[in-house]
Amino acid sequence: MKKILSKEQWRRRKLIRRSLLIAVIVSLFMIIMGFSVFFVLRIVTDRLGSNNNGKESITETLSNGEVIQIHYLTPNPYSRPQTKLRRVKGVVVHYTANPGTSADNNRSYFEGLKTKKTTYASSHFIIGLEGEVIQCIPLTEESYASNDRNNDTISIECCHPDETGAFNQETYDSLVALTAALCIEYNLESEDVIRHYDVTGKLCPLYYVEHEDAWITFKSDVMNKVETLRNTADNITGIGENKPNSKQ
Repeated sequence: MKKILSKEQWRRRKLIRRSLLIAVIVSLFMIIMGFSVFFVLRIVTDRLGSNNNGKESITETLSNGEVIQIHYLTPNPYSRPQTKLRRVKGVVVHYTANPGTSADNNRSYFEGLKTKKTTYASSHFIIGLEGEVIQCIPLTEESYASNDRNNDTISIECCHPDETGAFNQETYDSLVALTAALCIEYNLESEDVIRHYDVTGKLCPLYYVEHEDAWITFKSDVMNKVETLRNTADNITGIGENKPNSKQ
């Protein structure tokens, strides 16, 4: 026989059901809000860490017309340790040793080291096969590129189309323009533009180690560009904004 509940028992049962329903609704609301906050914070953190406070590209145009794209690496111990760069006494030129890869490919490699943790490597700038320039590290921070000279140099990594390591014309033109701009910004001379080879003896940049005449020509082209920029209004401004001290 079905039990007949009293009025008080019905009231209590109804109250319990209402409380349970409210608890379920509140729990679902909290879960949804939690996920929303998590994803918003994740997006904001990623942009702040890798895109210069949310800026996806920038301001600086080299004298050959290329725009420097700022796409900072996420701070991490393996490619962007955020060690302060207190002064700049030179510019070091490198090659990727990865024929046919783009500037973006090589930036992605540096970015991926935060997860892979296989080595320490990065560069302030990467110049691609079409002359595109990506800045990976602020000029106020050290990169992992030039061994004992990380603490007083700006590094430039260059893409190349084949095993010889020779730069194509687009890459070469951007390298000349960027190096000249840095020489002006930091008051550097021809002897302050060096190869990774000049620091450690590593065959980098390969073609310009094996062909000393090509390296001498490159440095001459840089100094000619410096002279042209100093004598005309066609100069870049702000590349060294908040920069460390120049060569003393």
